Amino acid sequence: MSNPSRWVLINRFAEITGYSEDAVRHKVKNGTWSQGRIWRKAPDGRILVNLEEFERWVESGRQLAAH
Repeated sequence: MSNPSRWVLINRFAEITGYSEDAVRHKVKNGTWSQGRIWRKAPDGRILVNLEEFERWVESGRQLAAH
């Protein structure tokens, strides 16, 4: 199934990548993924994950922690 949006909700991200929703929330909470780059809060408060930046993170082999 294709995905036209680079920003997706956690449940959709989990479906696409195989990461559990809890694993995603943990990476957001502990700073493994930087806010504004890999994830952000939508105006309604829901967390969205950027698929393009996630792929860069995977390919980099390192953590992109918040500074």
